[in-house]
Amino acid sequence: MTGAFSGLDHVLVGVRDLEAARATWTGLGFNPCPRGRHTGWGTANYCLMFPGDYVELLGIVDPTQFVNRLDSFLESGEGLLGVSFASPDLAASADRLARAGIVCEGPKDLKRTIELPGGEVFPAFKLLYPPPEAAPGLNAFACRHLTPDLVWNPAWLDHPNKATAIAEVVSVAADPEALAPAYALLAGEEAVRSANGALEARCGRAMLRVLTPEAYRERYPGSGEEPAGDSPRLAALSIASSDLGETRRVLESKRVAFTQAPKPGGLDVPPEAASGVRLSFLGV
Repeated sequence: MTGAFSGLDHVLVGVRDLEAARATWTGLGFNPCPRGRHTGWGTANYCLMFPGDYVELLGIVDPTQFVNRLDSFLESGEGLLGVSFASPDLAASADRLARAGIVCEGPKDLKRTIELPGGEVFPAFKLLYPPPEAAPGLNAFACRHLTPDLVWNPAWLDHPNKATAIAEVVSVAADPEALAPAYALLAGEEAVRSANGALEARCGRAMLRVLTPEAYRERYPGSGEEPAGDSPRLAALSIASSDLGETRRVLESKRVAFTQAPKPGGLDVPPEAASGVRLSFLGV
């Protein structure tokens, strides 16, 4: 890999009520895996698994334990919390960043339980934490799965809404092109492209897209103001669908509000229907 990371591993959504979030995303046509709990932490999750990546719905179940600043995030509402990059070799990723003068924290070990009908299983992973300036607007870390067979269970990959992958993660920044050097270090120089003031970085199967506030309002008409704040910040998430017609049918059957996205095409679900996430489904 020419960049520090090989792709996206997962995207995190911070939620106030984990069981309510599971019901919400089930109502959007997803098939959440059984609940997981981080060992030694006060957080738990439901994951929406795709063949190569996933979305993690993350909530607090014990506020007396370490919650990794999720409580602070939730003070301003639910929504996109952060991005986890994938790496087959976190030491090599850390070395790649170190050669650019960026010092990471870790790798650190973490486990979680998954509550299966036949008993608990214990997926394990290693995590690497770059400083915020290494991934502006993404609140990012990196993950290497040590037990992928416990996480990518085939029964969890089939979603009624035909979701198949993370298609894009959208951020907003006043000057997207100024972020190009950082994104080139993350994904590789050949993966980064500037166009009409926006920035795109192909990261494995997914696209990292940074828009100006004006371009964000054009992409999501009727969305009102862009996410608050002066710094680059996460704004929207797009999921790939293998059958957008079936996605539409599922949303209609669940009475989920959505609009037809004029650009780049697809279906847009408002934040109030997706745990604070401005969610889109894009055809593949």
